[in-house]
Amino acid sequence: MTVFTRFIALGDSMTEGMCDEIIDGNYRGWADRVADTLSKSNPNFSYANLAIRGKLLHQVIDDQIPAAAKFITGPETLVSFHAGANDVLRPNYQADVAFAKYEKGISDLAKTGATVIVFTVIDRVEGKGKTAQLWHERFSAFNVNVREVANKYGATIIEADGAKWMADLRFLAKDRLHLNSDGHWRLSQAVLEKLGKDFDPAWKIPLAPAVEKSKLRKQSENLLWIIAFVIPWIWRRVRGRSSGDGRRAKYERPINWN
Repeated sequence: MTVFTRFIALGDSMTEGMCDEIIDGNYRGWADRVADTLSKSNPNFSYANLAIRGKLLHQVIDDQIPAAAKFITGPETLVSFHAGANDVLRPNYQADVAFAKYEKGISDLAKTGATVIVFTVIDRVEGKGKTAQLWHERFSAFNVNVREVANKYGATIIEADGAKWMADLRFLAKDRLHLNSDGHWRLSQAVLEKLGKDFDPAWKIPLAPAVEKSKLRKQSENLLWIIAFVIPWIWRRVRGRSSGDGRRAKYERPINWN
């Protein structure tokens, strides 16, 4: 079993840690939680998190991978790559272009000799209609590409199919997009188990069936969600803005994590 001396996390808001608890001004997130456990077996363990919310696939590949490569020393460096979902959500999404970019990113990481982990995503959540079906088709195809690329370049896959709890809205923040603290904890334990590290098996225990909400309550919650999150998201898109504009990664260089 590989003893990792360093963990470098790459990606967008999911890996930055939104919307987990905030510690010292930063979201904690699943990656920080993984680093907490990995650091216990090595007093010299270091951790970097280059992920920034809102980043598209090409930005993660062009900006974060070269920055990370400077700190990779071989298979003892663990690198996580989780990007592409923001692209899939865009109206002008082109699957063939995204798939080629994704493969280039994983190819570049594989050449560094690092141990690489990648992620599939939940491809169906609550909701019906043409938009829900479109997203399901896009994300399903995205997952197929992730698996093919991972197998080609020897990356470890963290499968969303093995964590269907992530589709439960009770593990999502109020924006219905990012994991809440319980969700981030569960994802961290899934990653640790896949890596053969110490993990809490309780992450696999499903919640009790949710209490059915009244139609009026569902409609009210949907309206508030549209006002608070959907409209601001659309407004940023119209102006060509991103939630990550002007932001820097929370840990741009490896820091001691003990």
